This record gives sequence, structure tokens and C-alpha cells, in this order.
Amino acid sequence: MAAAGLRKGNARLPPEVNRVLYVRNLPFNISSEEMYDIFGKYGAIRQIRLGNAKDTRGTAYVVYEDIYDAKNAVDHLSGFNVANRYLIVLYYQPAKMSKKSDVKKKEDEITRLQEKYGIGSKTPGPGSSD
Repeated sequence: MAAAGLRKGNARLPPEVNRVLYVRNLPFNISSEEMYDIFGKYGAIRQIRLGNAKDTRGTAYVVYEDIYDAKNAVDHLSGFNVANRYLIVLYYQPAKMSKKSDVKKKEDEITRLQEKYGIGSKTPGPGSSD
């Protein structure tokens, strides 16, 4: 396999490469067995988590036992057609995933501080005449 050749060459992998893959654009009705069939061709899988909530449907996390198997899966399955949908397979990057929630937290904090100190609100400040 190509992955075995990579190991022998002791090639350095880019820093974003890891064993956990984030898969998007999955058909909503895909089963765990179908996921294991598709992703299991590229190596031993430790875990697959399918999104089942309203906002996570069509996504999954696939955890491989070996980082080279994960790299091989990304290389081969990005753009793979499953039930007329093209898969988007990315390396899971916790820093990027948590940025979305961080932005919302920061906006809430700014709003709270604005209300606390009366900045940006329509209430008149001290010293204004009414």
C-alpha cells in the first residue's frame, strides 16, 4: 500500500494531519455500516460518530487507529460520490471548530458589557439634560 511506503520513507506529515477526520455533505440516511464499508477500506477504524441532531445531520467524525490510514482516506475520499452527494473530508481541527462558538460568546460578552456601562445604548448618559 501507499501508506506503508510513506512510513518507510519517514516522511514528515503536515501539522494539520491527524487520526480524526471530519466528514461533511453525507446523505442524511447513511448508516454506520455503510460508513464502515466506505472508510474501512483505508485502514482500521477506532470509531465513527454520525451527526443525528438537526444541526449536525449529514456530518460525521471518523477516527482511525493510524495517522497514515487517515491521510490515505482523506486523499482518496475527498470528492467521493455517495448517493449523488460529493463528500467533503477534512482533518479535524479543534481550534477551527471551536472558533464559531467563541465568536458567539464574545458577541454576548460585548453586549453584556455595553448594557452594563451604557455604551452604544439609547439611554442618555450622565450630565445630559432632559
